[in-house]
Amino acid sequence: MLQLLNLLAFLAVTGYAVYLFINLVYTRVLFIKLGKQSEFEPNLKERIGTVLSNALGHKKLFKDKKSGLMHLVLFYTFFIIQIGLIELIIKGFIKGYEFPFDEAHKYFSLLQEWATFLMLLAVAYGFYRRYGEKLKRLQWKRDGKAAFVYIALCTLTLSILIALGFEAIMLNHEPNLVYAPFSGTIALLFSGIGTTAGTVLFYVFWWTHMLTVFSFLVFVPQSKQFHELFAMVNIFFKKQGPVGKLKKIDFEDEEAEEFGVGKIEDFTRHQLIDLYACAECGRCTNMCPASGTGKTLSPMDLMVKMRNHLTDKGQAVTSRNPWMPGNIFGSSALFPALSPAERESAAALEMPRLIGDVITEEELWACTTCRNCEDQCPVGNEHVDKIIDLRRYLVMTEGNVPQEATRYFQNIERQSNPWGMNRKERVKWREEREDITVKTVKETAEFEYLLWVGSMGSFDKRSQKIVQSFAKIMNAAGIEFAILGNDERNSGDTARRMGNEFLFQQLCEENIANFQKYDVKKIVTIDPHAYNTFKNEYPEFGLEAEVYHHTELIWQWIQEGRIKPEKEVTEAIAYHDSCYIGRYNDIYDIPRQILKSIPGVKVLEMERNKSDSMCCGAGGGRMWIEETEGKRINVERTEQALRLNPTTIGSNCPYCLTMLSDGTKAKEVEEQVKTLDIVEIVERSLAI
Repeated sequence: MLQLLNLLAFLAVTGYAVYLFINLVYTRVLFIKLGKQSEFEPNLKERIGTVLSNALGHKKLFKDKKSGLMHLVLFYTFFIIQIGLIELIIKGFIKGYEFPFDEAHKYFSLLQEWATFLMLLAVAYGFYRRYGEKLKRLQWKRDGKAAFVYIALCTLTLSILIALGFEAIMLNHEPNLVYAPFSGTIALLFSGIGTTAGTVLFYVFWWTHMLTVFSFLVFVPQSKQFHELFAMVNIFFKKQGPVGKLKKIDFEDEEAEEFGVGKIEDFTRHQLIDLYACAECGRCTNMCPASGTGKTLSPMDLMVKMRNHLTDKGQAVTSRNPWMPGNIFGSSALFPALSPAERESAAALEMPRLIGDVITEEELWACTTCRNCEDQCPVGNEHVDKIIDLRRYLVMTEGNVPQEATRYFQNIERQSNPWGMNRKERVKWREEREDITVKTVKETAEFEYLLWVGSMGSFDKRSQKIVQSFAKIMNAAGIEFAILGNDERNSGDTARRMGNEFLFQQLCEENIANFQKYDVKKIVTIDPHAYNTFKNEYPEFGLEAEVYHHTELIWQWIQEGRIKPEKEVTEAIAYHDSCYIGRYNDIYDIPRQILKSIPGVKVLEMERNKSDSMCCGAGGGRMWIEETEGKRINVERTEQALRLNPTTIGSNCPYCLTMLSDGTKAKEVEEQVKTLDIVEIVERSLAI
């Protein structure tokens, strides 16, 4: 009779909890469907591989090895314990029930006990990291939900062991300390209470476990724990192709009245999945150069605020339809998809504005587009494309642009360079050194490489020295190359990442037309930003050419023996990884190999290096917008380099070099610590 009553109570509680869970999950699915339909390229092999490495293998989580190990234990012990949960549930209805594993059951029991204990240890360590060690990235929010998770998980694990311990007393079994070491210890400690008390306590802790399971089940979709369901989905649907590649806007769409994202439902569904996949672990914000230097931008906070806004808007939309669940007390178990009319009605709701009320303009313009946040995210969230979509709305729909950005756009439109200097002065840099030979495409009939000089190399005095050094090396290597000269335009990369997609596409079309006109097959540039956009974004618009960064070719020529670093260059170089060569294009080893091939050079690694390298602060248009909030990013990065006591700070990007040079000046060490591009260091080592 007791087991029957227990079964009826269990079924009632289970039914209600499962109903609430399904209701909550499905409403979130409906909220995601508010977004625009997005393209999906199957690429199953690649997608499954990504899931295996990042979800099952915890690749990104192990960027923080301590947290990675803790989560790995939690992840796999959770699945192991679920098998035992089935057996534990049946034990509540059938006294002494065990899976029919015969002699193998003792090993199953041992596995369950150790999995439960290890989960308990992992939970305890997680609690210590947040509340004992007070890990900075976990201190952003104090709303009690994190504490509930720790308490619930501790209750889940302890109640399993305690219930099993009292079951042994209930069945009058001898404690088994070999195959049930933890529950056996509990049974041994309480062996004198008798079978009746053992039975009562078994059901007390059995129900404690079940109620905790059901409470957690309902809690998950309403908290950051929702990532437990959406993380793998998000990783699977993650955008394929070059990382950081932005989606193209069709300006020929006559029905388009707005460009960019001004409302939450203007994001694609894949972008909205990101919001519910966010684990609020703080890894993105912890590595963000803007957040780390006192700016208002926090990538994690950005995701959380948009998620909450989507949930609020979704509930408001679904509440208009009595047949759709808007919250846990939804009126129907039938969940019809949103009709087009219902989706459009979302725009008419009186809700806080996405830009202005939910996300401030200051947050959007603080981003350097370095992708450190995305590189750190264990669930594959993409923050930068959302920020740029919001910038696009400000720039192209509202015309709401910072004054410096407006000046930048105007100068690019008029003279195709950020300073507004006469475009006819683009070739003057080659006249300043008599030991180099640089011809334009109009001055030579044949060339293998088109050297894309870029606006920095053409007009910035410091950056001109970089391109001059590279031209000297190309001459020494016997490479036939040419430049576009005054026909060269700006690459448009910065304009695109500042939100002016229209200007980018205009420049892109002009540049591709020039490449085709002069039959360009290979492009090399000293500018990582131009390199990235030519290699990964221009092909969508018709570019058919091989694209190289100057360090790639320098290393190739060293290996081929075309150039030989022979002279000793006695420098201790703190090497800085450019974001657009590093995180965008995964080039980390080549620059280091070049430096190590130079006699006398000692390469010093900053604490934040390679994929963890901190941005110089110039990306995303920040080069042209004054920093008025917090500490200057370039100064912070320079200080990180100076901790190594280098004689030189090395880079492979004219933007980075400018920012680091300004940093050494701000720290008043420019006389003691040089700032050089790799190509300048190579040139010093050549016997030419």
